[in-house]
Amino acid sequence: MTGPELCENPVNLGREGWERSFHGPSLGLVNMWLLGIVAALAGALGATMLSELRGQKSVPPLSADEGRGETSPIPESVARLLKVLPQTSVVVDSSGEVLRSTVEAQALGIVAGDRVVNRDIVEMVGEVARTGEVTERDVDLAHPSFGRVTRDMRVRVAPLSPSVTLILIEDQSESRRIDAVRRDFVANVSHELKTPVGALAILAEAVEAASDDPDQILHFARRMRIESARLAALINDIIDLSRLQGDNLLEHANVVDIDRVVAESIDATRLAADAKNIEVLRGGSGGLTVFGEEHHLVAALRNLIGNAINYSPEHTRVAIGTRLGDGVVEISVTDQGIGIAPDEQSRIFERFYRVDQARSRDTGGTGLGLAIVKHVCANHGGEVSVWSRPGEGSTFTLRIPAHTQLSDESQVSVAATTESTRLEAAS
Repeated sequence: MTGPELCENPVNLGREGWERSFHGPSLGLVNMWLLGIVAALAGALGATMLSELRGQKSVPPLSADEGRGETSPIPESVARLLKVLPQTSVVVDSSGEVLRSTVEAQALGIVAGDRVVNRDIVEMVGEVARTGEVTERDVDLAHPSFGRVTRDMRVRVAPLSPSVTLILIEDQSESRRIDAVRRDFVANVSHELKTPVGALAILAEAVEAASDDPDQILHFARRMRIESARLAALINDIIDLSRLQGDNLLEHANVVDIDRVVAESIDATRLAADAKNIEVLRGGSGGLTVFGEEHHLVAALRNLIGNAINYSPEHTRVAIGTRLGDGVVEISVTDQGIGIAPDEQSRIFERFYRVDQARSRDTGGTGLGLAIVKHVCANHGGEVSVWSRPGEGSTFTLRIPAHTQLSDESQVSVAATTESTRLEAAS
């Protein structure tokens, strides 16, 4: 056997997560100020506004042309103020008839015909009509287009005049999902830090207790060094992941020699390979280049080679192959290790996810390596995929746009994709 052949047909994991995220200001002081202005203007123009609105038989959505000289069913100043609000909005009269609504309100199923059909929002409108005070509430919105999931909406209802009420709806689903991811990340970090920190504390106590036994002190000192190294590795991975999520690729990007990236990555993992008598082979095309950050690419490939070594038996081989296809540089790492079950493959790029908890801790893994790989690829406008069969081994493939196919404008475009791909990489 001359070495493992590169596995073919690696599975493309695809991209997950919602594409849509909210970028406008939250329902806070800014909106309170705007609502105050709207209410003041509406109070002064209430009679005129109501009579004009009642003269409308249909419920047309707010358009970009309103307030620019065309005939409008509402005063121009009020229409303009409503347009600056980033939230979905609906205006109703005292009878509950919809006088005006945005397209989103109808698309979300909040408005049907000339009525608000969501029960929670209808109740809020009734409450405002009785009290004359602004009310705010979280509403879970279900709609056939959402499938089985619901969207988290923040709804605020405010009186514009005694006869006219404004409803503002903000979709907070994505922001809350991101908050949940952050909370989970903090919880996972805390949990992961407990193990080495706790071990160091116990070992320190053991050293104190064995102060008169040099051999025991030496034994515990070695264990403390191992736990310290594990703690340092975890902290370094957390820092690297944080930087990857915040870095602007354009600030550091250059033409990167893939041969150099592969050589540095192999050199960084040589001691681990030698310790298990694993032969690391290099093959494929040379002279390939990409536009990106060399340090990050080395970190990604080093993680893949390190995993291949850690999860392979002794006296096996790990192969690194490079090729150019369709304007994309592919770097594949193939091992003869334990493999990954199909139901695990979709989760291995999650932060702190481990296929084998006990084995990962034995090898010193932090659970962040593949998450770092995923972020590096996303930051370079590329992707990472995996092919694996239990008992046969695995192939991880990095795909990065080749520099030879990029003009100056397309280099900027690749870097610009970083912001959108980061969102899904963080999920």
